[in-house]
Amino acid sequence: MKRADILDRIRSRQTPWDIVVIGGGATGVGCALDATTRGFDILLLEQHDFGKGTSSRSTKLVHGGVRYLAQGNISLVREALKERGILLKNAPHVVHKLAFVVPCYSLWQKIFYGAGLKIYDLLSGKYSFGKSRIISKAETLVQLPGITPKGLAGGVLYFDGQFDDARLLIDMVRSAYTNGAAMLNYAKVVSFAKNISGTIAGVNFQDVETGENFEIAAKAVINASGVFSDEVRTASNNDSRAMLTFSQGVHLVIDRRFFASETAMLIPKTKDGRVLFCIPWLGSLLVGTTERPVDHPELEPRALDTEIDFILETIAGYLSPAPTRADILSVFAGIRPLVKSGDSKNTASISRGHTIEIDQNGLVTITGGKWTTYRRMAEDAVNQAIDVGKLSKTPSITADRQISPPAPYESISQKLHPDLPYNESHVIRAVRDEYALTIEDVLARRTRALFLNADAAIEMAPKIAGLMARELSKDPGWIMEQLRAFKQTAENYVVRRHPNQQ
Repeated sequence: MKRADILDRIRSRQTPWDIVVIGGGATGVGCALDATTRGFDILLLEQHDFGKGTSSRSTKLVHGGVRYLAQGNISLVREALKERGILLKNAPHVVHKLAFVVPCYSLWQKIFYGAGLKIYDLLSGKYSFGKSRIISKAETLVQLPGITPKGLAGGVLYFDGQFDDARLLIDMVRSAYTNGAAMLNYAKVVSFAKNISGTIAGVNFQDVETGENFEIAAKAVINASGVFSDEVRTASNNDSRAMLTFSQGVHLVIDRRFFASETAMLIPKTKDGRVLFCIPWLGSLLVGTTERPVDHPELEPRALDTEIDFILETIAGYLSPAPTRADILSVFAGIRPLVKSGDSKNTASISRGHTIEIDQNGLVTITGGKWTTYRRMAEDAVNQAIDVGKLSKTPSITADRQISPPAPYESISQKLHPDLPYNESHVIRAVRDEYALTIEDVLARRTRALFLNADAAIEMAPKIAGLMARELSKDPGWIMEQLRAFKQTAENYVVRRHPNQQ
């Protein structure tokens, strides 16, 4: 996948694209994959890197949403459980089943959570990942080594799905490209082109790498820009009212020695009414998430000390010994786009269902939702774009379409850091086959080094820069600028001790 070839294809095109997709996260790439497999000519434009925002910062779960069940949102849970099953079938190289245990500290909790998870089982139907059951205190202690035994009455065992979000996304990008879509990162849409009646007829974008400007004709445009959806809507129609509110979620990555289990733990109720997960992930322990309303979206959100401390305080009630700030290998924050629901100020209670809007100029906006339901969201959005663009009504086929696994590695085995599993082959593949253009692209999303161990990623960066410069024919000045930029970004993932801690 040579970026220059994609740009040449865009320059030489004489006819309108069937659909232009704005946004390279799960929903946008899902739209491109859905539309290109229906036979449409597709161009996707992402202002930064694929998955830079929310889509690489999830809890790494493919799930129906246990807490949405508690909220009574049965239709959302049923849809997500179906999509969970489809994802496991279509991407088994990156999605797998995972056992969870809810620790219970009273007989009432065992009955309450046991009954709720039986409903979860029933809603999954033929897409079931396994039957839930109530387990004894002894089995709970086996399943959850390191959990505090005092007061423990037992637990409830159930099954859900897990994945590596950024890896799946990059594989979706490649699958869309293989099926004919033009997929372009670092391409920022700056305005819309409109015909004499005011209807959107294309987009104008800038190649961030070179500054070159492009004018693109399109029969339909899908806005799938996640937390930036309202900004794109305003570019189409200055009078548009904001659809979204925003919530920040934080996750900690900790050494597995605090919870050396292949089973995940669900803490069913935190003091702010959320659930908290402790999940084995890529050899480490992932703990999260939080829910804090924020006023505006950012490309690189940063965790607050209060959010980090909240997670540590919560898991301290369950794990012995409890991890401290000094034990955190990485912290990452993501911002969720939530469709406004009346005057609710509690973002934890706002629905994760998706919404589609077609504005007066024909812009199709798809927003809200969750990773697990990206395929269904994309199918719905493309159906609407077909109507707007007066395209042939071809049905979606992604429910039965495999997502291609990554290409095999080169035969290079030298590890880049003793604490992480990555070697030179990962970097070469990222540049040659997976659109990586920066050190951050490689260390944050083509590999997960920055998310797994921020200090180790910073130490790896000079080696990564040298390998990338060779592959991309870059000079020493590029290396220095890349190292500066990556160090600045990576500091957001490093947790320092409080000043009063020794």
